[in-house]
Amino acid sequence: MSLSILDLFKIGVGPSSSHTVGPMVAANRFLDALLQQGQLENTRQIRIELYGSLAMTGAGHATDTAVMLGLMGEKPDQLDPDQAPALINNVRSTGELILAGQYPIPFVEDQHLHFLHGHSLAKHPNGMTLRAFDAAGLELFHDNYYSVGGGFVLNEEETEQTTSATDIQVPFPFNNAQDLLDIGDRTGLSIGEIVLENEQHLGRSDQIQPALLNIWRVMDRCINRGCEQTGVLPGGLNVNRRAHQLHQELLNRPEDQQDHLEVMDWVNLFAIAVNEENAVGGRVVTAPTNGAAGVIPAVLAYYDRFVPGSSEAGIVTFLATAAAIGMLYKKNASISAAEVGCQGEIGVACSMAAGALCAVMGGNNRQIENAAEIGMEHNLGLTCDPIAGLVQVPCIERNTMGAVKAINAARLALKGDGQHRVSLDDVIETMRQTGLDMQDKYKETATGGLAVNVVMC
Repeated sequence: MSLSILDLFKIGVGPSSSHTVGPMVAANRFLDALLQQGQLENTRQIRIELYGSLAMTGAGHATDTAVMLGLMGEKPDQLDPDQAPALINNVRSTGELILAGQYPIPFVEDQHLHFLHGHSLAKHPNGMTLRAFDAAGLELFHDNYYSVGGGFVLNEEETEQTTSATDIQVPFPFNNAQDLLDIGDRTGLSIGEIVLENEQHLGRSDQIQPALLNIWRVMDRCINRGCEQTGVLPGGLNVNRRAHQLHQELLNRPEDQQDHLEVMDWVNLFAIAVNEENAVGGRVVTAPTNGAAGVIPAVLAYYDRFVPGSSEAGIVTFLATAAAIGMLYKKNASISAAEVGCQGEIGVACSMAAGALCAVMGGNNRQIENAAEIGMEHNLGLTCDPIAGLVQVPCIERNTMGAVKAINAARLALKGDGQHRVSLDDVIETMRQTGLDMQDKYKETATGGLAVNVVMC
């Protein structure tokens, strides 16, 4: 498996990795394809067609603005979230989009961007088609793109490939958790060390440890920003931001009112702070998705602030171990709520965080695998039913539950010897099958569950 740790942890913007980051990446790739074909400067019109979940909840997940920003040449990891509204307002007020930051073309949303409700492309629920036309209205190029979760994007040709053309040979290839355990037994390496050894051959970063510490710094800054901000989250649900008040209450709580579970309040705060930032389109780390972006930072902040002996080396081990677990879900099931429900987002993040925390608290490989299994086993069947298609209710609180559950899963695993009846591979396959059985209304379409049973007011 040639996935990089930095594929699982991407720096981007909210509110959704599949609906915001992915479509922006797809638009970037479309520009690249036009440039390679020598057609970019000949393009005079663009048409965007959004299908499936991208159509059903795209407005609430900022898919429309993400595609426009991507067509302007903005990239998720470089975009200034504070500047994005001005860029979009300029398109809407002038009726003009600066394609790739160079070529002005007419652009009116209700003419050039279509939410095709009730229609889906065959390869994945998160499908979109981008088309370019010349001055005479003749189509120059089109391609289908699939946002398959966590900011990963495939075009039509790539969905037909059984193996990746970019697969790179690594010293310790693995396809499942049992492979990781066998490699560990044979070499004496921990799961985190196995992934870090592979990372040296992938070419994503010459200095992977500083890169991972930077990922943590972005996560930590997101927590701090979330604790500083006040106001109402956008979108019409009128959800008040809570992290700032919670933070102040924790800082000012008298010693005689503290209790043994106060650390849980801090973990809840960390997760809420991140996901409130995600909800407003702020800078977050996809971990492994934006909808679940608060789980891993909250558990890592718990390790950093509350676990004796925490260190930068431990942070690197945490992220490397979490990534190894995330790679298994990406390969053998899904990290897309549009495909398998929220078990593929909060459930996967919980599993990743549980195994990672177990690792930095002294767990061996089998205890790590056990912790990751526990984290998912008790998220099986978790649906994705965002009210009004917004990543707010139940998504923000759901991150707190995933984080706390991950900590408990790690502690349970550490109390055992690593022997257990259900393997991580078993639970990943069960999650995949459960996702296939789940009705589409529970897969990020906002047509079932809380999305239809809670009245907006």
